[in-house]
Amino acid sequence: MQSGKLTRNLALVAALVALALITTSSASPIPVGTRVTIHLGQSISSETAHTGDSFDGTLASDVVVNGTTIAKAGSAVKGKVTYAKASGRLKDPGVVTIRLTSIAGNTVTTSAVSRKGQSHTKSNATKIGGGAAAGALIGALAGGGKGAAIGAGVGAGAGTGVAYGTGKKNVVISSESTLAFTVTTSR
Repeated sequence: MQSGKLTRNLALVAALVALALITTSSASPIPVGTRVTIHLGQSISSETAHTGDSFDGTLASDVVVNGTTIAKAGSAVKGKVTYAKASGRLKDPGVVTIRLTSIAGNTVTTSAVSRKGQSHTKSNATKIGGGAAAGALIGALAGGGKGAAIGAGVGAGAGTGVAYGTGKKNVVISSESTLAFTVTTSR
C-alpha cells in the first residue's frame, strides 16, 4: 500500500514539475512588434525627471494578437525615463525620453517616446532685437545718432537679460497623455 501511495505522489510531483517547465519555457504573451497604446499615470517633466526614474500607466485599449486578447484595457504598465535633460536658459530646450518595461506583468522593452521643448532661437531673437530697437529709438530721441548707438547696445543687453530670465523651454508629457509604443523585446 505504501508503494502505491508513493508512486502516485511521485507521479503528481513529476506532473507539476513538467507543468512548471512548460509554463516558464513558453514565449512571452506579448510578441515583438506588437503596438500598445497607454495612458500615462503622471506628468513627466524635463525639468524634474532624471534618467532611470520609473513611471506607471494603464493600457488604453486591449492588446489583441491573432484574435486573442492577451492584455485588457486598464491593465497596469510600467516604464522608465531613459533620457532627461532640463532646458538651458538661452539655448538647448528640455528633452525627455521614455520606454515601457512591463505590460500587464510581462517584462518588455519598447520603442522610445521622446518630447523636446520649443526652440529658444525665435523667442530670444525677438527679445534681444526688440530691446535693441527700443534702446536705439530712445537713444535717438534723447541724444541723436550717438545716443541711438548707445541705446541700441543698452537695449540689446536688456533684451538678453529678459531672454535669460524667461528663457527656459522645458517639456512636460502630461498625466493621462495617450502614447503609443512598439514592443521590441519580450521575456
